Amino acid sequence: MSPRRVNGEGSIYPYPHGFRAYVWVTTPSGRRQRKYVTGKTREDVREKYLRLHESARRGPVVTKAPRLEQFLDGWLDEVVEPSLAPTTAASYRMCVRLYIVPSLGAKRLDRITVRDVQSWLNRLRVTCQCCAQGKDASRERPQCCAVGRCCNQLLGDWAVHQAYRVLRAALSQATREELVARNVAALVRVSAPRTQGRAVWTVEDARRFLESSRESGDPYHVGYVLLLVLGLRRGELLGLKWSDVDLDAAEARIRWQLQRTNGELVLRRTKTYASEAVLPLPQICSDALASHRALASAWRLAAGPAWHDNDLVLSTRYGLPIDPRNFHRKFKERAAAAGVPVVPVHSTRRTCASLLVELDVHPRVAMQILRHSQIAVTMDIYSQVASASTREALTKLGGRLDFGRN
Repeated sequence: MSPRRVNGEGSIYPYPHGFRAYVWVTTPSGRRQRKYVTGKTREDVREKYLRLHESARRGPVVTKAPRLEQFLDGWLDEVVEPSLAPTTAASYRMCVRLYIVPSLGAKRLDRITVRDVQSWLNRLRVTCQCCAQGKDASRERPQCCAVGRCCNQLLGDWAVHQAYRVLRAALSQATREELVARNVAALVRVSAPRTQGRAVWTVEDARRFLESSRESGDPYHVGYVLLLVLGLRRGELLGLKWSDVDLDAAEARIRWQLQRTNGELVLRRTKTYASEAVLPLPQICSDALASHRALASAWRLAAGPAWHDNDLVLSTRYGLPIDPRNFHRKFKERAAAAGVPVVPVHSTRRTCASLLVELDVHPRVAMQILRHSQIAVTMDIYSQVASASTREALTKLGGRLDFGRN
């Protein structure tokens, strides 16, 4: 005979290899249904029973949750792909495939705990990705991990943080769908990595770079001018169309961006509504665009029937879109030839912002030029760059506090 039940235990009874209990719950679809819990001892089952009873009291309870891998597949297809940019969706898929599923994919969605997420993050920081993904083993001639010489290819702090953000976003969706009662990833304390200092060109560096590209007849010179003067993003520059440029009115409408997604070049709308704007063209931009239009006309005549009329300002000699990676490589080659610090293309945007700071341009005006969606992004740059007025103010403050001279 089994021991007498304690008040509040409810339906706890012996079960093969332990005990079992059930609670009547309401599912998200509105049905009344039994949900069972099992354990090796009566005490374990009683704790699970009480937690389940409390969950049923708070709201709907899922009686059968999918495994995390199954949920993530549906989430990527039905939520991420339709609502996010193609490059962002591709980044989410990569994080799920390489970092989340191998460690947590087999767990049931409702059984993932805060400790599971914390342990996963701790392992991710110290796991060699060459070993985990079998990179060396797939080579024709293994040279490191597959032959016992681990190369310790660890993820950077930002990559680990991005993987965590993807998992947190997925579990937030599971919470909205009432598949789980809470988002356990949101309960893990994770600090955002520090932004490393980035090299920013001075006015002299930018001038030397543009002079080098102009004097050498670089076909990308117009692109370099627009990057540095207007602060365009790489994709926005490569997606700029002649139909959006009005040289008579000296204006350019930024509406499109070119990106490589799943092996294909895709032209899509700009990043945000704030990114889509009409920018006035300073004389240096108008001159560079006029010169480049003449060059593009010569290319069109030389190509003849082989010309592809894509209406793009920057294109190959046959009118085809320029691959963003090829443009990035050419940009670095030009920087090295000009004798200036070799920085990523996106750093030109920060260079543009830094020059605006040095000119004491008001942050709200800089925000409109750079087309930031939030003033906080602009102020982050302003707070990192010391302008002449900042130096002057600190010099005055230091002079007032320098008691040694009194």
